[in-house]
Amino acid sequence: MEWRGRRGSRNIEDRRGSTGARVGGIGGVGAIAVLVIGYFLGIDVTPLLQDPAGAPAAPAELTEADRAAGEFVSVTLADTEEVWAQLFREQLGREYRPATLVLFKGVTQSPCGGASGATGPFYCPADRKAYLDTDFFTVMENRLGARGDFAAAYVVAHEIAHHVQNELGILGRANQLRQQVSEADSNAISVRVELQADCLSGVWARTASQNFGSISRGDIEEAVNAARQIGDDTLQSAAGRRPMPHTFTHGTSDQRARWFLTGLQSGQIADCDTFSTDRL
Repeated sequence: MEWRGRRGSRNIEDRRGSTGARVGGIGGVGAIAVLVIGYFLGIDVTPLLQDPAGAPAAPAELTEADRAAGEFVSVTLADTEEVWAQLFREQLGREYRPATLVLFKGVTQSPCGGASGATGPFYCPADRKAYLDTDFFTVMENRLGARGDFAAAYVVAHEIAHHVQNELGILGRANQLRQQVSEADSNAISVRVELQADCLSGVWARTASQNFGSISRGDIEEAVNAARQIGDDTLQSAAGRRPMPHTFTHGTSDQRARWFLTGLQSGQIADCDTFSTDRL
């Protein structure tokens, strides 16, 4: 993916140099039914990212790798803003309001609860912001086997896809319904939300490729591989567990890859309706 030297987004809130107490877990995320992207299902890296006993954190020192990751995210976010503004205008006849993306290092707070590297990236509908510890890209490559710039771009695109769902009113309705049903049914709704976000990520990738010429066939293969590596069945197996479909919240590896490719091949928001199909 060609990204160096390209325009970045102004909608970046960089907290990586700030201080704060280190906290464990995900705070009140579950209580308000935010759809956290739990890439670490069964893979808890909290001990690697926290000081013991909640000790105060020193100001984070940004390395060259941190700065490069921040620039990469900024360029990718700018691409999503341009693409979704175009698609909302052309396919929906409405205006797209961009999200803010919060960069943090180690831990931060959101209206949806505390965030740490162990929770993975997530989107908080309460403040319309996506949260990302850029160290997650290293974990993706080293622990999840999802390598390459475009694998990282897929993560950003997926979180912004949740913002697209929020803009369309889908996320709010899904969260409300999840609070009214059993845990198994709530998980099933979550799977449909996540697969739709994968599909919308594919829609974005198609238009971004056409508009910017910065995405190659190899980049697409990186994104598909990333989708496969973070399927619920793959993550549970990697954690030494027997995959249990009733606990899935994001979909299987095959489902995640297939819905990304559906959006990529179609380029149409309407073709990402995971709620009306019997075949996920």
